[in-house]
Amino acid sequence: MASAQDIEGMLRLAGQGFDLLFANDLEAAVDIFATEGQESSPIHLMGLGVCAFLKAALGMEPELMEDAMKCLTLAEQGTRKHMKLVKSSPSSHRFPSGIEWEVLHTDTTVLLGLTHALSDSYKGYLQCLYDLNRRVPSASVLSFSTLRPGLSSSAHSKFNKLFKTLYPNGLDGYATPSQSTPAASRRPSEGSIRYAKPTPAIPVRASAFFARWTGLGTLTTTIPVLGTITNPASGPVEELILSGTAFGYGLFNLVLSLLPAKIRNVVGFLGYSHDRQLALKALAVSAARTDVHAVFAGLVLMTYYGVLLLASGYQADEKHIIDQYKGIVRRVSQRYPKGALWILNKAKIQRMTGDPEGAIVTLQEGLQDDRQKSFPEADALLAFELAWTLYQCRRYEESAQVFMGVTKINSRSHATYYFLAAGCYVSAGQSDKAQRLLDTLSEIMRKRRRNMSTEAFIKRKLAFYKKKHARRGGDPKRFAESMKISPTKELAIAWNTHTHVDKETALAHIEELTALTPPVDIQTECMTSLSTTCQPGKLLDLNTPDELAVRSLILGILHRTLGDFAGARKLLHDALKHYQNADPNSWVGGVTHFELAVLDMKEGEWRSAAVSEGDPAEGNTALEVWTHAIKNAKDTLAHAHALCTRETDLSSRLDSRIVMLHEEIDMKMRQLGI
Repeated sequence: MASAQDIEGMLRLAGQGFDLLFANDLEAAVDIFATEGQESSPIHLMGLGVCAFLKAALGMEPELMEDAMKCLTLAEQGTRKHMKLVKSSPSSHRFPSGIEWEVLHTDTTVLLGLTHALSDSYKGYLQCLYDLNRRVPSASVLSFSTLRPGLSSSAHSKFNKLFKTLYPNGLDGYATPSQSTPAASRRPSEGSIRYAKPTPAIPVRASAFFARWTGLGTLTTTIPVLGTITNPASGPVEELILSGTAFGYGLFNLVLSLLPAKIRNVVGFLGYSHDRQLALKALAVSAARTDVHAVFAGLVLMTYYGVLLLASGYQADEKHIIDQYKGIVRRVSQRYPKGALWILNKAKIQRMTGDPEGAIVTLQEGLQDDRQKSFPEADALLAFELAWTLYQCRRYEESAQVFMGVTKINSRSHATYYFLAAGCYVSAGQSDKAQRLLDTLSEIMRKRRRNMSTEAFIKRKLAFYKKKHARRGGDPKRFAESMKISPTKELAIAWNTHTHVDKETALAHIEELTALTPPVDIQTECMTSLSTTCQPGKLLDLNTPDELAVRSLILGILHRTLGDFAGARKLLHDALKHYQNADPNSWVGGVTHFELAVLDMKEGEWRSAAVSEGDPAEGNTALEVWTHAIKNAKDTLAHAHALCTRETDLSSRLDSRIVMLHEEIDMKMRQLGI
């Protein structure tokens, strides 16, 4: 059994490995975790498992997931063994003996579950739930729980019991990365929480759990909760326990809240409940500590906030999200300035706060040759983000080159990168280059053992373009010439790129799309007259309901970006009209309803601000404006959800966006007291 000195030694050595991993030196990190003499150390096995997990999560390759499962299973077995060995041993810290192994065991359990979820399939999600619900042996934590020693509990109950024991008064008295103390919250019912006082001392009966801390027998005393400012953690093991508990609880609940709707129904059946805002708060508390869990909590929050800002379309408190996001990125970047994951998130903040050119510089510097490059999966994310940011700035040829460059770094779905690069060349008017890339797609996808959701979409789109080109009487070998709306511009809807463009870029896109025939028969602030006419005998650029629906959908999003809400609504309803007869673009209906729900919230925000400023034209109170907007948004979002089926292209991405937007609408309702 490992002594206190052994555990601290393992933590220090493992900490060196994690420092290398976070600084982008994956190979050196693996060498540390595989140090001779540490082969049976659960902490080092955990390190190897985490390395494999991150490679799997970022690379999305089946063989990488298998490696992650192998390493994490060994780590889970090791922590389980230590949990049993420490049952009757004296504690080396102020917590019950062995609780550190409880924390590490729950780490392995949730990572094993998440590895299954990485498959992005319903089978994988269900396997994830099985792992999280399976019964695990009890140890020290149960000596102060309501269960009897020797019983077993699910990982779900373990998280709850650890959290409630170590954070009995909640999280209000703890620091977060954006504030020294206390934890920030978006809960309107706790409007003063950002300025709340530290958690007060609590009376306890020392003969039970807290007797292990004080040795005062049956006396009743008042002890500040460990980990707060008045009673800080002492040593690496206590830091691990506090940070790891907040991390595990936060991650577990966040994962549950983000599962697809059908899987969440299973979650409810199993008795799981989740609170996303409390989960985010727990992760923020963990991220402000010094243990390695703090960095992982920061990474989870960065990922969540980045996706939320990019994909949800509307945020109830955007400033709070950006402040938290910036605080986490700043904290971790100071420690690991060369780490690709932190560079990536700095660039995302720049891009989504109106500085895409600054984001391009950040990403290009992050990909320079003088950097440590033994973590290709992380570098591939930098390149992918750079390609989309270049496309957002209409730097199409550069974007195409970077998309192709991703294939040299990452083996994940080369067909997707080829397709996106081809679309960039279509946008640039270089159909020959586009055609050469499109011609390689069938062979690339044939070689893959498992097609991803984007590849199924690509197959249908290629068949669609070939049929269209044949109807136009064109050379079958040059079907790229019939691509009048770039497929990259179309996929940019799913990545929500059009929402983040500036006014000049939005107007340029509108000009391109309205120049296509047939003309758009809708007038808006930006489209005051028909910009093109149909010449007799000339083939139409867009001759299918699918293309007309996509054009109106993109135009609607661009008008919303420009603040022309009335024009956006006309165009989005026009997209739904054409969608009724669409064939391969099964995703258009659900996405259009989603974008309409975003429009309802954005317009509600604008109208309520006008009312607050005394605009007599509105004629309603701000609360009445919001009540109407929220009702419309929820109704429209329900339509989007109904159209988001397993047979719909890119359905998992749309489902995630619906979940996030629904949460933001609920948050706005709580803010308003509705």
